[in-house]
Amino acid sequence: MGASLVLGIIALVLGLVLRYWINRRKFYRRSSTGAEGFSSYEKSVAIKFIERVGKWIAYALIIFGVLFLWSYSRQKKASQNTEIQKP
Repeated sequence: MGASLVLGIIALVLGLVLRYWINRRKFYRRSSTGAEGFSSYEKSVAIKFIERVGKWIAYALIIFGVLFLWSYSRQKKASQNTEIQKP
């Protein structure tokens, strides 16, 4: 098992879990009318900013995870091709 495979899986899972957790918090914060409920304006601004940054981090983790998995598959194909070509 290569390091890029492990890093790819970890980054992909962390990114997906982070997106799920942020979206779930946002869903449960909504009232029956669809409006988000905050106790103060400052809390609203801070939480929305943190969630926005968290989503960007989650997207970056997902992209890095996919790139690590892609590089692992390329390395595996290259090693299989070199094994086949050896007499």
